[in-house]
Amino acid sequence: MTNSKRENCADILCIGAQKASTSWLHHVLNAHPATYSFPNSEPITSTTKEAHFWDWNHERGTDWYRSLLTPPEPERLSMDFTPEYSLMSDKQIAECKQLNPTARVIYVLRDPLARAISALRMHTLWKSDGKDAEQVEITFDEKFLKLTQQARIFDMSSYVANYRRWAKYYDDILVMNYEDIVAEPDASMRRVYEHCGLDVDTMPEEARADFDARMQKRVWASVPYSVNPQVSFFLHGLLWPKREAAESIFKMRFQEYRDVLGSEV
Repeated sequence: MTNSKRENCADILCIGAQKASTSWLHHVLNAHPATYSFPNSEPITSTTKEAHFWDWNHERGTDWYRSLLTPPEPERLSMDFTPEYSLMSDKQIAECKQLNPTARVIYVLRDPLARAISALRMHTLWKSDGKDAEQVEITFDEKFLKLTQQARIFDMSSYVANYRRWAKYYDDILVMNYEDIVAEPDASMRRVYEHCGLDVDTMPEEARADFDARMQKRVWASVPYSVNPQVSFFLHGLLWPKREAAESIFKMRFQEYRDVLGSEV
């Protein structure tokens, strides 16, 4: 049974980017007792974090989505952190707006090259049945080119286009730089809490202790498969226009590519 008094299915939406600390954000945000994570329904959902309604589960219907995200206490803020939502079409986002009219939307951007390599490592892990780092190298070949398409590397890096589609329907999207989260996690998390109408400093003592513990925990790390330099430089060139566009529009700078390319830049 769903609660008809709730305005939104999801009160907090994080639309990406994939491999940009969204799991950590979800984990720390969920320390607040006013937030709610839906039950783990794998493989229908991805853990308690990603409902994947518009890409995996749309045929289940909006009643299913609302039921999944409805908390036992209607006043709690329900969360759906599905990075693939950044790729949604105008039609899908319009439906999202109908279901979540006042949702707070978060979009975390990451250096396109660093994000792409992290994503490729994740997809390689899945395709290799969890092989160890020393057993696999990502090389520049047909398999790599196919993987970039399957992982939608180019689309996932189209930050400006993705943002503009969403901004037609949500005019207060919190856009963050992954590098700021890494450099200043406390200040970054406070921005997220404030955006969601929450306050770190007024949390109950036990919840605040949980928050502090979660702040120190890394939630997901890609297996560090070796990446051939040809792969890195190909991706760097491919995604350079995406980098320039995002840096210009969002007034931020991405520096991770220097670590990826090393002394070659």
